[in-house]
Amino acid sequence: MNDFQTIADRVEIEALRGEFTDTAMMRDRPRMASLFTPDGALRMPNIPVELVGREEIRAGGERLQSQWDFFVQTTHPGTIVLDGDTATGRAYIQELARTLDGRQGLNYAVYHDRYQRTEEGWKFAERVYEVRYLDTSPLAGKAPHAASGSGTSPAEATATPAPAASFAGPASAERLERAAAALRAGGFAAEILDDAAAARARVKDLVPEGASVLTGASETLRLSGIDDDINTGGRYDAVRPRVQAIDRATGADEIRRLVAGPEFVVNSVAAVTETGSLVLASGSGSQLPANAGGAAHAVWIVGAQKVVPDLSTALRRVEEHALPLENIRAQEVYGRPSAVNRLLILNAEPHPGRGTVLLLREAIGY
Repeated sequence: MNDFQTIADRVEIEALRGEFTDTAMMRDRPRMASLFTPDGALRMPNIPVELVGREEIRAGGERLQSQWDFFVQTTHPGTIVLDGDTATGRAYIQELARTLDGRQGLNYAVYHDRYQRTEEGWKFAERVYEVRYLDTSPLAGKAPHAASGSGTSPAEATATPAPAASFAGPASAERLERAAAALRAGGFAAEILDDAAAARARVKDLVPEGASVLTGASETLRLSGIDDDINTGGRYDAVRPRVQAIDRATGADEIRRLVAGPEFVVNSVAAVTETGSLVLASGSGSQLPANAGGAAHAVWIVGAQKVVPDLSTALRRVEEHALPLENIRAQEVYGRPSAVNRLLILNAEPHPGRGTVLLLREAIGY
């Protein structure tokens, strides 16, 4: 290999590393995936994430980026060692990031790379991400979500959707009142309460002692203490502990009957619209029948951050905000990602008095 070829290879590999950073900043995951060989791998043990093959790199990257409020990556030149049609190297990076659930920080890291010459030019055969320094102190800056150069088309820019970060902030008093009025017009009972403590007390008023009660898998219920009140307090005939005691291989039919028709279902929702709709999302769908109408009565506790203008924004909230956060929880608890496999949209309550929505002035849950 002559000196000119060596220089050309080094320049192309350095450009490859620069383009990787550009795709991350522009959130262009299909282009990022194309920078890898078909069986290339992106490994990030600190997260932990391991993506093998272009499709996993694209899909996994989109899941990660959906969690960002903002992300900035700067790549600095490192080493390149050529060996014919393969090469190894290291690139040094600095990153600033904040996720939608409030995690944030500054880090310095190293990419340990393997490169492969292909008919399309040099590609990554493997990138392994190693964090060398992490500072999780609060960042003073913020993301200008309407800034130009974000990778959106002119049509998308003129549509001006609500930024994902707004899905975490509590709605104003006026918006809560609009949502409550629309819910009441649709046959739901709707109350506006100050906080989770008030909701916890109100649930005890609404659900009589000894009633059969199913709780949804809800962070709102867990954080408020309502889940413990129902499932471990001894006040109710709690369905979930009974279900958990049944062998799933031999008792699947019994489980389905128990969760489909309790006297009460107590749950939260992924979004409530100012036009009076409730949106629930589920991976398995097991808890949806009771919410849809199987339970004789339903109580939904809803944090103020879940109020959105309309149904299209509610669906965006599910995908862009609730799913990434639930995915993190599912990975920690079950060792596998979550998914929106079932959606339930309640536009009205045909049996007035069956369903009660407790809208909170504070943000809680996803």
